[in-house]
Amino acid sequence: MKIIEGGVTSPIGFKAADCAAGIKYQGRTDMAMVYSEVPCECAGTFTSNQVKAACVLWDQKIVNSGDKMQAVVVNSGIANACTGKEGFDACEATAKAVEKELSVPFNTVAVASTGVIGMQLPVDKLVAGVEAMSKTLSHDKEAGTKASQAIMTTDTINKEYAVTFEVSGKTVTVGGMSKGSGMIHPNMCTMLGFVTTDLAIDKKLMQEALSAVIKDTFNMITVDGDTSTNDTLLLMANGLAGNDVITEKGEDYDKFYEALFTVCRFLARRMAGDGEGASKLFEAKIVNAKSKDDARTLARAIVGSNLSKAAIFGCDANFGRFLCAMGYSGAEFDQNDVELFFESKAGKLQVFDHGNPLDFDEDFAVKIMKEDEVMVIADMHEGNEEATAFGCDLTYDYVKINADYRS
Repeated sequence: MKIIEGGVTSPIGFKAADCAAGIKYQGRTDMAMVYSEVPCECAGTFTSNQVKAACVLWDQKIVNSGDKMQAVVVNSGIANACTGKEGFDACEATAKAVEKELSVPFNTVAVASTGVIGMQLPVDKLVAGVEAMSKTLSHDKEAGTKASQAIMTTDTINKEYAVTFEVSGKTVTVGGMSKGSGMIHPNMCTMLGFVTTDLAIDKKLMQEALSAVIKDTFNMITVDGDTSTNDTLLLMANGLAGNDVITEKGEDYDKFYEALFTVCRFLARRMAGDGEGASKLFEAKIVNAKSKDDARTLARAIVGSNLSKAAIFGCDANFGRFLCAMGYSGAEFDQNDVELFFESKAGKLQVFDHGNPLDFDEDFAVKIMKEDEVMVIADMHEGNEEATAFGCDLTYDYVKINADYRS
């Protein structure tokens, strides 16, 4: 597998475009489109929130129907959630605009939205945006990058990644883009994520791979404990790489799984580090746990704790906060088995050893925690399972951003 520059337009046959539709923001792009020259097999995962945006319901219908998918239209600024029939009608109008412009069936067009909940989308602006983007679709890397920028809300950086690998003597590419900065505590996937590939693969295997990959990538993010109404992750495969269709698990499937995992993990870490107001990526790694579920539960509890996040922001090696979070996580363990460490590019420091606090170098601890990426490691000494969760520190700016989000 090889990492390459690019994103959703990196695989053969995929194009992207963006535009400034003026849906909510002024002076910036706020709509994006991803389009395949041929229909794609598709897979998806969606929010577990009982309150689902109209676009989530629209996309679930496409994925679950077994139909192909050929395009995705995304807007930022307004979430199209809690909008009743009018919100669903906006999805249909957007899809039918793509049908008119690109001659693809409207029921193969996915839609996604992100932004303020409870506001209606201006359908005229959506349709005008589709018309504009249909004329500027491009294979260029830059087109994919601009699309990833157009779907940002409170994000400070765009998020895209791509890799290649070999299957049946053919070069296959997987590319992706995502957005997400706040209201992130997913139980199914991420805020918004779109992954493209030119691989030929059976739809059921695609869905199985995606559902498995998210468990240790997007499902391990937590920024603020809020699960969005709009969480959507879509995977499109158009088969234009020309490989023999993957219809069963084996070496070729494993290569695809690794590539998909790599792209999703990069995007997940990128999102966590760009949490609203964040100054650093905060990771928790659990090793030697009794079970995979315990490892995931413990890791997410650590990065999800506001007290832990505040300690990371303040560069305070107050290890009791991390142990406390582990203790109320629901996973059972003996604190007398646990070792706790802080680690970053500046070094690694043990602060807790089998039930006992250690007399550690506070200055060295501060040095470790001042880095842009900080990890807390807990060795449970109870098994051989591990998991890593991705979060960020809790800063003053988080409250400022969310106190005036609608304005």
